[in-house]
Amino acid sequence: MRVSILIPCYNAARWIRQCIESALAQDGADREVIVVDDGSSDGSASIIREFAGRIRWESGPNRGSNPTRNRLLELATGEWLQYLDADDYLLPAKISSQLQQSPAPEADVLYGPVTLEHWTEQGSRLELLPIPEPHDPWVLLARWFLPQTGAALWRRRTLIEVGGWKQDQPACQEHELYLRLLMAGKSLVYGAAGGAVYRQWSEGTLWKRDRPQTRRLRAEILQRCEDHLRTGGLLTAERLWAINQARFESARSAWQSDHTEARTLVETIHRSQPGFIPAGDAAPPAYRVLFRWLGFSPTERLADLRRWVR
Repeated sequence: MRVSILIPCYNAARWIRQCIESALAQDGADREVIVVDDGSSDGSASIIREFAGRIRWESGPNRGSNPTRNRLLELATGEWLQYLDADDYLLPAKISSQLQQSPAPEADVLYGPVTLEHWTEQGSRLELLPIPEPHDPWVLLARWFLPQTGAALWRRRTLIEVGGWKQDQPACQEHELYLRLLMAGKSLVYGAAGGAVYRQWSEGTLWKRDRPQTRRLRAEILQRCEDHLRTGGLLTAERLWAINQARFESARSAWQSDHTEARTLVETIHRSQPGFIPAGDAAPPAYRVLFRWLGFSPTERLADLRRWVR
């Protein structure tokens, strides 16, 4: 069974060699490695050329991450796709373990936990990010627990059937794709095997630079998710709570910079689920009590006062 390892690269000269080497080092996999350089200006292309004969590659003008991923989809010949961002890498058994562990031959996406590498100039540490039960992909999507792009294996024909990656999606890209896959009735299957390492090293990513836009895009995905489930009679109590818990967490984040945005999110929660009560780290016990009796804005003002006193 052939796996296409697909690497979009833009100005990743610092990391691209390790990335390609990790793809070539995959255990027991019938694999091809394809790299598309998306108009890099930092010398990435010259490093990619060093692997000529061992990989397929091409270079073109800068078009952005999702158009580049779609170009890689066009070039791929494998039954399964392993996307791998140029500043990330794979452990040697990532692909083989994931394929061997899958209990469902009809699966469209195989996903498992990702390892987060916290990288600084002084050193790095690895943190496995588990995917909590129950492994209902709708709940996991709502809570943002479905993993980063490289942690999954994607069936090529399935991505083609849903139209590939959304060309103009600036952030939340894999989440938007996960949503369309679920809406199309595709099968997302969990397995405990990991092996994808997601390197967090820069504050320059779009979701960190423009958090309001990221929250807006996330809110759109949550609304599409709720609308689809409600229309199809698939909106269980657990799924509805997960959607509104995600909105609540976004509202708490938004409150720090934009009270109006935060209140709008909470109003959406009240329309969706009037009796909603938050939980988790974003709503410790004392917060929940105040939220129940006072509502969102007064509780946030008290939380602001506590932060100011500290």
